Amino acid sequence: MSCDSPIGVFDSGVGGLTVVKEIMRQLPNERIVYFGDTARVPYGSKSKKTIITYTRQIVRFLRSKDVKAIVVACNTASAYALEAVKEEAGLPMIGVVEPGARAAAAATRNGRIGVIGTEGTIKSGIYNQFLSATNPHVTVFGKACPLFVPLVEEGWLQDPVTRIVAQRYISDLTAKDIDTLVLGCTHYPLLRKLIRSIVGEGITLVNPAYETAITLRKLLQEEGLSGERQGATQDHTFFVSDGAEKFRQFANSILPCEVVETKDVNIESFEAD
Repeated sequence: MSCDSPIGVFDSGVGGLTVVKEIMRQLPNERIVYFGDTARVPYGSKSKKTIITYTRQIVRFLRSKDVKAIVVACNTASAYALEAVKEEAGLPMIGVVEPGARAAAAATRNGRIGVIGTEGTIKSGIYNQFLSATNPHVTVFGKACPLFVPLVEEGWLQDPVTRIVAQRYISDLTAKDIDTLVLGCTHYPLLRKLIRSIVGEGITLVNPAYETAITLRKLLQEEGLSGERQGATQDHTFFVSDGAEKFRQFANSILPCEVVETKDVNIESFEAD
């Protein structure tokens, strides 16, 4: 592991690309190795035990790429698996929940915060825990939005069907007089424009992807691992567990650099010893 080693980032599918995009913006000298578990998406409806197993496999794969730090760019995995695998990973590892919770606690004016996420994230109560620890006076309202991930994976970001679904989900939260809404799944920032048009300008939208990139930059500085390579953006690599070409096309519609190739990986071969 050295300053020139890449950063490992993983998610259940394409959603983690929102975190990658922010890392590219905030840390332009860093190389990224990304893994999307597209064969097993979505994570939100799966058990904690299963998510921990998946996370251990992915961490072993990323370590095989000599990464210097790992970003769990998945709210469900951050909630269910981060603490379970963090120590055994043997290198700096952060999730997306805590940075997003800190930003929401700082942004709210009336102390009423909404969180949208997968069933797993909302059921875990992880945002409630971090938000209450940061500011015990806030009230948190969670709403599971299980249809958002497949709609994003399908590329239906502005489709009328997606708008109808979003209005149905979000109306439950706006009725609670929230003034801050956490996009508690890395897929959801891809729906930010649509969600903004529904909630209006009076509600602050918190994007944990951006907050995670800022937290990562600080962590690398503290660990003495900040990258110094100019032009590192040419050296990013992308892996998935299925559908490499579809992923590559989607990535090129989101990221500021061209993804020339995406490789398939048999992730289940990276079982723990």
